[in-house]
This record gives sequence, C-alpha cells and structure tokens, in this order.
Amino acid sequence: MIGLCVDSNSQLPPSLAERFGMVVAPISVTVDGVDYLEGVDITAAEFYTAWDDGQTPTISTSQPSPGQFVTAYQQLVDAGATEILSIHVAEAMSGTLNSARVAAQSAKVPVTLVDSGTASFGISCCAWAAADAVAAGAPIDEAARIAGARSSALGSSFIVGIPQLAERSGRAVGAGVEAAASEGIPVLSMAGSDIAVLDTVTTVDAAVSAMADYALGWTSSSPDGLRVAIGTSDVSSGVVGAALTEALSGHSALAEAPVQYTIGPSVGAHTGPGTAGLFVF
Repeated sequence: MIGLCVDSNSQLPPSLAERFGMVVAPISVTVDGVDYLEGVDITAAEFYTAWDDGQTPTISTSQPSPGQFVTAYQQLVDAGATEILSIHVAEAMSGTLNSARVAAQSAKVPVTLVDSGTASFGISCCAWAAADAVAAGAPIDEAARIAGARSSALGSSFIVGIPQLAERSGRAVGAGVEAAASEGIPVLSMAGSDIAVLDTVTTVDAAVSAMADYALGWTSSSPDGLRVAIGTSDVSSGVVGAALTEALSGHSALAEAPVQYTIGPSVGAHTGPGTAGLFVF
C-alpha cells in the first residue's frame, strides 16, 4: 500500500486528508517570539488574531524537523503503508524537502520524495493528482512523476489582505503587488513559486468575477472536468469565498463540487488576513 505525506504548507483540508489517507508534517511558525506547529497547537483563527486592533505581528516560519517527518512516516506505516510518497513545498522556497530526506533514511519502508515545485494548495493539487493515480492502480514511480508534473499544469488566482507582505515575500514578479494595490485590488496568480499580477480591479465583486473566469478558462486543459479548491483565511475573507463558491458550484465544467480549505499560518504569514482565492487543475 502506498502512503501519502505532505507538509502543512499544502493547506490540505481534513476532507482531502481523510479521503486519501494523507498525513501532514507540520511547519513551525513563530508569532511575536512564541513558537507553534501549524495545525497542531495554533489554528488559522488563532493565528489571524495577531492582527487584531491594528497590530503588526512579527512572524517567521521554518520547515518541519526531521523528527516531524519520522512521526508522520510512522503513522503511515502503522496504517499499513509498505511504501511512502512524500510531496512537499518547492525546495527553492524551503528546506522542508531536506528534512524529509533526512527522515527517509531511517524510515521503516521506502520513501519516494517529490519536489512539488510550488507552494500552498498547489502542493495539495500535486498530492491530489498522485492520489488519484494511486487509486487507479499506478505504481509509486508513476504517481511521483504525475505529482512532480502537476505544478506546471495547475492555476491559481487570489487576492491578498496585506499586499506589502506578498511583495516582501520575495516571490512577487512583474509589475509589483504593492504598485498594483495603489490602483485597486490586485488579482494575483502563482506560477511555480512566483507571484504575478493578473489584473487590477476596483471592487470585490470584480475580483470574484476575475477569479471565477480565470478558473473556468482552464476548461480546455482539463477534458475530464476541472477540480477547484477555494481558500479563505479569516472571517473577513468569508464573503469572497462564498461568492466564489456560488459562482462555480454546479458549473458543468467542474468534475466535482469545489473543495474548501483554510489559508493557514505558513501561507498567511506572507499574505495576511483578508486573503482568499482558488486553485484549479
């Protein structure tokens, strides 16, 4: 049996974790000097309170320790895995894959590592594609190939609550997120590990329309139907997520209803509260 592991930067929701039996290795998040493990001892809701009352928290993130991966791999072995496919945030962005590499050396079953080449829910898209392949009977090498190739064949569109954070992440390219924010609401996209401005609009409704149109524009690339995941960060972004869900749910281009996920600390550290968007493949 092939077990699947991702890191928490994937923003993997419980619905997909349970559906595919995936295990998540948590990323470390430090907020104003206090250390947490994403999804273990700090929730997204708790994380975003750091911005309450106009505060500007000091936040940093770091990859899971090898020990976190040892624990994750053992969970999969205990569940019956005889080999493990471990899919993670782009190595160009994080040392996560190296921690997994160290842990794999002591795992009780063979571990195949995959650099997703992307971040955030893009990692989950790669793992989702691999899980579908495994369910269809693909061997681990083929599932790993599919996971590794997915990042070049998926789309994303989103708005961020604090554009300055995205700009300072070092991943913004092109015109610049802050410059676009001075003119309106930047609608962004992530290609691999880089962020670019797709459009600049003046209202939230226009942003929702731009993101929904972007997702449906992938129809010709997905003859078996689109898979869409809609992410929101906090209460303030809920209206955007609800509008996106309404715009896309039931559309004939979708293979299934949109998956909902929460934008947690390891991504929110670079986007802030008020962030919402989607991934599509």
